[in-house]
Parts: sequence; C-alpha cells; structure tokens
Amino acid sequence: MPNIKIFSGSSHRELSHKIADRLGMELGKVVTKKFSNQETCVEIGESVRGEDVYIVQSGCGEINDNLMELLIMINACKIASASRVTAVIPCFPYARQDKKDKVGSRAPISAKLVANMLSVSGADHIITMDLHASQIQGFFDIPVDNLYAEPAVLKWIKENIAEWKTCTIVSPDAGGAKRVTSIADRLNVDFALIHKERKRANEVDRMVLVGDVTDRVAILVDDMADTCGTICHAADKLISAGATKVYAILTHGIFSGPAISRINNACFEAVVVTNTIPQEEKMKTCPKIQVRGHSTVLGYRSGVTALSLDTG
Repeated sequence: MPNIKIFSGSSHRELSHKIADRLGMELGKVVTKKFSNQETCVEIGESVRGEDVYIVQSGCGEINDNLMELLIMINACKIASASRVTAVIPCFPYARQDKKDKVGSRAPISAKLVANMLSVSGADHIITMDLHASQIQGFFDIPVDNLYAEPAVLKWIKENIAEWKTCTIVSPDAGGAKRVTSIADRLNVDFALIHKERKRANEVDRMVLVGDVTDRVAILVDDMADTCGTICHAADKLISAGATKVYAILTHGIFSGPAISRINNACFEAVVVTNTIPQEEKMKTCPKIQVRGHSTVLGYRSGVTALSLDTG
C-alpha cells in the first residue's frame, strides 16, 4: 500500500495500532508533548512529502487538548508537503452542540466551529462514525465520510440474543427513531420509542413509552451515552412496562460522571459499545460493559484512498 502513512494522536492509540495491524503497516513516528505552560507540541518524525496521510484521533478523554493536538498534527503534515491529509475521528467532538434549540438562544453552534477549525488547519477529508446529527456533514466544505455501526449491531444481536426474532428495538428518544426503525426493519421485528422531557442538560424529567414491550426482550439503541441518565431511566421504564430483559447497544460509550455507578445499579443484561472510545479502565469496574470491536480498513483502489468498516 504505497504512499499511505498513518499517525496516531494521544486519545486512542490502541485503535490506531489495530488499524495499522489490519493493514499490515507500522504507525508513523510522531512525538507529542506539552511545554510547562501546557502548550501542545507535535513533531512528525519522518518525511510525509507527497504522501497520503491519515491521522487517527478520537474525541474523548481530554477532549480540548486532543482536538488541539489533532489540529496541530494536521497542520504539521500539511506544511511538510503531504499530498493529502485525512482526519479519522471515530467520535466527533462537540457533535451535540449542532444547533440553537430555542428562538433567541445565544448558545453557540460548536460543531460548526470545530468543522471550520479542521478545514482551516488543512484537512482534506474527514472520516467519522455515527455522527450525533448527520447534518454536521454539511458544516464542511471538504468530503466527509460518516460510517455507521448498524452492521455490527445487527451481527451482535443475532449472535448474542437468543430471542432476537421476538425482540423490540427501542429508541431512548425521538431523535433516534430513524436509527431504530432501520435496525428493526433489517431484523423484521417491532420497534418502540421513548419520549423524554429534560429539565436541563444531562437531566431527564419525564419519560413516556410509545410502543409495546410486554413479555419481550427490549434492546435500547443509541449513538452515544454520556452520564447514562437517559438509558438507565429508559431501562427502568421498559421493565415497568413488562419487558423481560433489557440490553443497551451504543456506538460511543462516553460514560462520564456517575455513568458507571448508574449502569451497575441499572437492570441491563449488558451495555454493548464499539471501540471508538477506550473502555479498558471502565470495564474493570463495570462488568456489564462489553466492547464490540471493529477494524477500520483503508483501501487503496484506482489511486483513490477510501475507508470502509469491517464489522467482523
């Protein structure tokens, strides 16, 4: 695979190594460090002149530091005469700040700001996974590939849930209705959704179940879970509505704040996530978390570099 180089940021080196191993390549040499005043310094340790460069950096951990590191790495490669720089961002940072919720709101649209920063830094192409809102692709004037975890979700359900043919796929909010209906159609099963009302960010006030889960296995599907208040309340609602078991399948397991204790105390059989965010430390304290791994594969066809998702 000539003319391709892959560099890893600090956020998720394990995933970067898996990508490189799958391709039979070595990760490029890069040194990232901080000065005493906490400024980020990046040194690319090999020539990238005329190369097709991929930089893997997920929006997790120290999000602001990792985002700045990604921007500096992109710019470092660009001014070192890289032919093309692609930012591989499995979990896109600030994706939930994608619109103004109310008329007259003074809230920022931070996802648009991040898009502008990536473009200005020199990125030629963005590859990400399960954007919180697909419209974020429109914030960019450069190509964006938004990959989906749906094939991996379908495979996990069929391999791990014996009663999947009579299960109900449930969205924990109205915004995820399109996602769950697609999965339910592929499995030929019923779907339901939960309407939630929030008092404020990360705090759910009331939930209403729309659909029937009586004497069925309920599978909650969402793109991400942060403090897990929504999915834990949803699980309680499903059990009280007659569900026999509840599973949660998420693309991005952020799990901040009280998330781990909430999952441990909730009625989930399992909480399944992909490896867009490192989960090793959290799995030590929460046995319900399972990681459904996927490998990101860079294919080189007809002189055009493309990325596809291997769901095996």
